[in-house]
Amino acid sequence: MELLNTTEEPQKAFSFPFNCTVDTSYRFTFYQVSYSVIFLLGLATNSLALRRLCQSPCTMNSTAIYMISLSAADMFFVISLPLRIYYYNQKAKALLRWTPGVAYCHLTFILKYISLYGGIFFLVCIAVDRYLAVVHPLASALRRKRAAQLLSGGIWCLVLGLSVGLPLMRSAAGPHQPCLLDPSSHRHRTIILVALGLVFGSFLLPTVILLYSYCRVLSVLHQPRHRSRGKRRSRQHTLRVIYWVLAVFLLCFVPYHINLLAYTLTHVGLLPHCGLAKVTRAVHPVVLSLASFNCCLNPFIYYFSSSLVHREAAGGGGSSSH
Repeated sequence: MELLNTTEEPQKAFSFPFNCTVDTSYRFTFYQVSYSVIFLLGLATNSLALRRLCQSPCTMNSTAIYMISLSAADMFFVISLPLRIYYYNQKAKALLRWTPGVAYCHLTFILKYISLYGGIFFLVCIAVDRYLAVVHPLASALRRKRAAQLLSGGIWCLVLGLSVGLPLMRSAAGPHQPCLLDPSSHRHRTIILVALGLVFGSFLLPTVILLYSYCRVLSVLHQPRHRSRGKRRSRQHTLRVIYWVLAVFLLCFVPYHINLLAYTLTHVGLLPHCGLAKVTRAVHPVVLSLASFNCCLNPFIYYFSSSLVHREAAGGGGSSSH
């Protein structure tokens, strides 16, 4: 299953008739093209963002720290893309006879989820940072440089633990299991469903926090005192950051997780609907590529927030390390 493997898909759904299948052979070419584009764009945009952020120590405040962590998480995924492109190239040539090793499966899986959930968590950090700056501007201690560094370090530990822990769960299925778990096995289904719960929880809770933070920010920004000429530019920049983060969530993360839920439940037999199984499997390469494309869109958040970073650093807001 996709939850425990980054490269394969099951050949048939559990408990479905034998003819409940759909041709997804297009995915070999589709992944090679989409991942090549994502690799080139992601490498260029994230390298530029990291360079700009790291070369401006005078503007190193809480927002900049979260942006550095976000770009670093994206780079983990970008550097793994040549492995994926090579895999699908070999799959297409070998007509499904080439099988990757366990180390390959674990490495690509870990790098993918570092990027995916590191991206989600650090986007939430940016949302909470904007919430504190706009809704609770006097709570400067929570936006100090030291606090942002500690929070970023904690999130990195959480992301690494989740990304490494899920492959270890897959290893519990047996020492000689292939890269792909079998949804018809009761033991494998249990592991798949536990992984689904962890993955979905890692998406739903941050989404609730992000939506709450931005709803509060938007309600404050629409008040008359924030429409004055002196605050108009700062308000516009904050709104651009909010809308861009929401766009990344709606385009990249929401379709992937909705499809992942239906995809998993149909293929383990808990949602025995052949039509839904066909649809989710057919669109799976598309939504997975959209989720992966977030690493190309995230650097634009730095572009929209850079003026806020420089303005707050110049004013001393949230930049103190004491």
